[in-house]
Amino acid sequence: MVQPTDDAQEAVPMPIPPPTAADLIVDGLRAHGVDTVFGLPGVQTYDLFDSLARAGDIRVIGARHEQTVAYMAFGYAQATGRPGVYTVVPGPGVLNASAALLSAHGASAPVLCLTSEIPRAYLGRGLGHLHEMPDQLATLRTITKWSALVEHPAEVPDALATAFREATGGRPRPVSLAVPWDVLGLRAPAEVAGPRPLPRPAVDPGAVEEAAKLLDGAKHPMIMVGGGARHAAAEVRALAERLQAPVVPFRGGRGIVGDDHPLGFTCVAGFERWPETDVVVGIGSRMELSWFRWPDKPAGLKTILLDIDPRQATRLEADVAIVADSADATAALTAAVGPQRTDRTAEFTALKAAVAERFADVGPELEYLRAIRDVLPRDGFFVEEICQVGFASYFGFEVYSPRTFVTCGHQGTLGFGYPTALGVQAAFPGRPVVSVTGDGGFMFAAQELATAVQYGLNVVAVVFDNGHYGNVHLDQERLFEGRALGGRLRNPDFARLAETFGALGLTARTPDDLRGALDKAFASGRPALVHVPCELGVGASPWKYLMPKSDRS
Repeated sequence: MVQPTDDAQEAVPMPIPPPTAADLIVDGLRAHGVDTVFGLPGVQTYDLFDSLARAGDIRVIGARHEQTVAYMAFGYAQATGRPGVYTVVPGPGVLNASAALLSAHGASAPVLCLTSEIPRAYLGRGLGHLHEMPDQLATLRTITKWSALVEHPAEVPDALATAFREATGGRPRPVSLAVPWDVLGLRAPAEVAGPRPLPRPAVDPGAVEEAAKLLDGAKHPMIMVGGGARHAAAEVRALAERLQAPVVPFRGGRGIVGDDHPLGFTCVAGFERWPETDVVVGIGSRMELSWFRWPDKPAGLKTILLDIDPRQATRLEADVAIVADSADATAALTAAVGPQRTDRTAEFTALKAAVAERFADVGPELEYLRAIRDVLPRDGFFVEEICQVGFASYFGFEVYSPRTFVTCGHQGTLGFGYPTALGVQAAFPGRPVVSVTGDGGFMFAAQELATAVQYGLNVVAVVFDNGHYGNVHLDQERLFEGRALGGRLRNPDFARLAETFGALGLTARTPDDLRGALDKAFASGRPALVHVPCELGVGASPWKYLMPKSDRS
């Protein structure tokens, strides 16, 4: 009998190496339900991109600038309510993306910035290593809710789970996590950490009772809503119908109660009711209208605030504050207030119609907005921008459901619109997305037409071209005896520019033209740009309605 040789003995399996820090990040993203990462690779993040490539189940969408990958993550978060994730290199990459982080902070959007750092041996030494910042972590902490630097793979799962919890728990806001260049490829045994329970403050029954008493004595209550109430649309509507109170958003709260509902008011219609308002209920809102935009606070006005952020109660000087999730607090308040009030549908419908007739003097912007509304399906997304038509859309574009009107909020970041719209489209590839921009703002990210074509992000960009930074130019002329400087622009042929990238380029010179162009763009199944040449300063400024005077002049 032949004895087996050593070579014939069964091979000993090689041990599976532990994961790298980059692998642990990818595993953690998957555990938290992330399906898309927006990213621009660089040497400090190569290991992360390699791990994403090997995993293959998380979509990676690139871009032509770090700011735009961050805005795409912002758009994803604004449209879904879930964390938008992006990755950029440290130093210049982080700073290029910082405007989007600041926008996310202002708009309370859950955005996660994944970045790197210089090698650990050089941290804090000021030797001028590639992409070194004096203190990147300190810089990020000024514009995020939470930021951390992780210096060993074993720390990654806990840090990433904490990042997601901070981004989505309480008041949602951006967060960042940095893993140094020399750590991303290091291996260490570690267990992936899944989602952690989010804090949900209990509703204070005493505060609810106090608020209900104020409302029971109110003759003309008003509800102001912001982005923090988007998930509480059903509860807000129930409270509004019980009180027969108008629901007034400014930007982020648009669509919580649709504009086609008798109680769904725009900020302009709400101003008509402001002088007689005796109790105002703020739900998930900074209430910018009441403390900044609307003059002459009504005598004896009482303020009730429902917000998960306890700091808001002090900032807004609320008479009664209910610190809780807006859905929970609103439901509790509805249950506590008196019986259903007399229906005011006829009164409010007539008021809204009269207001719409009055602000028609804004002119062409409103006609173009109506053209977009006529073609865009009810569930389509409209992404505003810092331009005259964007400002007019705050009150001149009808919105029917929350999150379909996408805004950057109070930061007012010029150029955010088109890349944000690409993130919205990435989140909802089957729903139409329209981005309205001025010529100045669009050119901040015009190169992302290439990204749209490359990744099949079929956003329709409507570019209103008046050859100026219009709002700036008109303000300068008004304020400085007709002198204006720096606001005049030289532009390309926008439709031809789109075609050079492989997108559909169209031109519309009238609102009817725009309707036809949008029909063609949506039917094409391609990214598209509609160029709308227009004159500067035609019609009344939308600002007379966004910053109204007490005499309505």
